[in-house]
Amino acid sequence: MSKHLSKRFACVLSLAMMAVTVVPAALISGEAQAQETKASDKKTRRVPTLRGKVYEQLARAQAAGDAGNIDEAIAILDEVKDKDSSMNSYEQAMMYNFYGFIYYNNEDYDKALENFAQVVEQQPIPEKFEMTTLFSLSQLNLMQGNYQASIDYLERWEALNDGPVPVKNLVLKAQAYYQAKEYAKAEPFIVQAIKDHEAEGMIPDENWLILQRAIYYELKQPEKVKNVLIKLVKLFDEPKYWIQLAGMYGELGEERKQLAIMESAYQMGYVESAADVFNLAQLYYYHKVPYKGALLMEQAMKDGTLERNLRNMRFLGQSWTLAKEQGKAIPVMQSAAEMSEDGELDAQLAQILLNAERWDDAIVSADHAIEKGQLRNPGLVYLIKGMALYNKKQYAAALNQLAEAEKHQRSKAMAQQWKRFVESEKTQQEAISAELSI
Repeated sequence: MSKHLSKRFACVLSLAMMAVTVVPAALISGEAQAQETKASDKKTRRVPTLRGKVYEQLARAQAAGDAGNIDEAIAILDEVKDKDSSMNSYEQAMMYNFYGFIYYNNEDYDKALENFAQVVEQQPIPEKFEMTTLFSLSQLNLMQGNYQASIDYLERWEALNDGPVPVKNLVLKAQAYYQAKEYAKAEPFIVQAIKDHEAEGMIPDENWLILQRAIYYELKQPEKVKNVLIKLVKLFDEPKYWIQLAGMYGELGEERKQLAIMESAYQMGYVESAADVFNLAQLYYYHKVPYKGALLMEQAMKDGTLERNLRNMRFLGQSWTLAKEQGKAIPVMQSAAEMSEDGELDAQLAQILLNAERWDDAIVSADHAIEKGQLRNPGLVYLIKGMALYNKKQYAAALNQLAEAEKHQRSKAMAQQWKRFVESEKTQQEAISAELSI
């Protein structure tokens, strides 16, 4: 039962990718001096100057691109590229950066990747520029499904980084490992990202928790999945998280908590879909409160949330039966039996009608069950029919049906007991009739 709810994890789990932001390096004045970047334990990186004539061409390309004239922007950059033998590493890197930026804005991601990759191969270039480009390359490769390349670029970024790794980098690496199906490698990065963010007094992004939940699910760690869902419920209070949390309690065998969460979700108006209504009704049934489940289903059918199909009508009838509400169970089971191609529901209905002392109706339903066939226990139907005929004092007909029931192993013993009883009643009734006729 509980696995109904948990399945919605497997297919349904969609991770929102981190937004890719690609920004061209700021153009600097042609008269700018040679740049230097320093780190506490690194040598000074000397970067050549971006000369004025190159700056002017790149500025023209940028203006054309901003105006939406993609072909013109590419043509200007091609003119610059024709003279790349006379350009220094920084100028070439800036040129490739603008190619990448223009192709990215034109949604030509393969060419954008190709050009951004060239940016970081030009050395020396400003360290901050290189790191920004490496991060964009990681994002773009993840978006394009190049998961190992995404990780490789992040690790190149980390090699240049002096301080702690930012949360966004940890999340990106976790995403890449998750998409590559390396779930065990993804787990420590998303855990660290959330821990670091919370240590700063911040609420973790909803998508980070979704990713963490998905990783734990793939690692078959349901207790941790449950804990993440508890956090999602507390922080974001979305209906889907309540339903999924109930499902995980079911997975863990904590059915009472599963029912409690589902009831709470229902009271808050979060149980809205047909599947969720049916699952809650099942929980009520298995926790011996079928009356509440039946009322829930009846209301959902009136609202149009739940269809009056075979599955739903059968379960509704069974719920009313278990609740000992025979008057409500009978019309529902009659409708379900009419929809069914086999005789199983007709057999169940015959039993209910027999218990309700509706002998003629029980016989009719038993006949329908026999006619349709495909019965799990055919002898029981003959037994029901025999008992109904006995109660109508049709002893001979009853004995014929009990003889049929006796042919089936599962009903043989009871059929024999009833045969002896009916034969005794028949003999006694015949004796009484004989005396009265004298």
